[in-house]
Amino acid sequence: MLHSNYAIEVNDLVKDFGQIRAVNHLTFKVKDREIFGLIGPNGAGKTTSLRIVSTLINPTFGSVKVFSYDVVEDASQVRRIISYLPEEAGAYRNLSGREYLTFMAKFYTDSRKETNTMVNTASEISGLKDRLKDRVKTYSKGMVRRLLLARALMTKPKLTILDEPTSGLDVVHAHAIRRLILEYVDKGEVTVLLSSHNMLEVEFLCDRVAIIDQGSILVEGIPSELKDHFEVSNLEEVFMEAVKNAK
Repeated sequence: MLHSNYAIEVNDLVKDFGQIRAVNHLTFKVKDREIFGLIGPNGAGKTTSLRIVSTLINPTFGSVKVFSYDVVEDASQVRRIISYLPEEAGAYRNLSGREYLTFMAKFYTDSRKETNTMVNTASEISGLKDRLKDRVKTYSKGMVRRLLLARALMTKPKLTILDEPTSGLDVVHAHAIRRLILEYVDKGEVTVLLSSHNMLEVEFLCDRVAIIDQGSILVEGIPSELKDHFEVSNLEEVFMEAVKNAK
């Protein structure tokens, strides 16, 4: 197989749920080791797009490739090199943080040594330290999200897919999650595809963004260049201008 320089190639992607078109001829590419954001309001098609890239649902039309693997024809190969953190993910409340990470690591390896390496990696990423000994039900929402992000990253995936990574978190915990993502990308060889309706968050995290509404891309590019193009001060205003121009 010839490998592309792109981590993700989405071409003319369509997803229908009955009479509802959730994704409408979406096309974009994500470079290797890039943080790419799909941003837009709730119901714009962001989560559906991520679930297709993650091999959880099949497209109605079009194609998606992850490191040259087709997400439908080569789904098992794609799953080996990605991790996916849904917005509403949870952890087993009656396990300790460390027990949860160990339980999840065993889905990826039968080796005790590799399991311990993954758990130690996750422990370092999460920053939860001694709290990993405590049951998950004693954690704040922010702590649970840090645990889940560490679980998503501990396998050292080539692509990490994050759906609303700081959803529902206060300013302090949201900032901690963003720092974790940036630090991990700086250290490793990972590509991140994330969705968010928080445009300030995306501006902080992403190398490039695609602003989508009603399943279609309105504009795509580097955040600073998009702001310059529309002569505005933030991505929220870029979105408003792009929606206005699309009408």
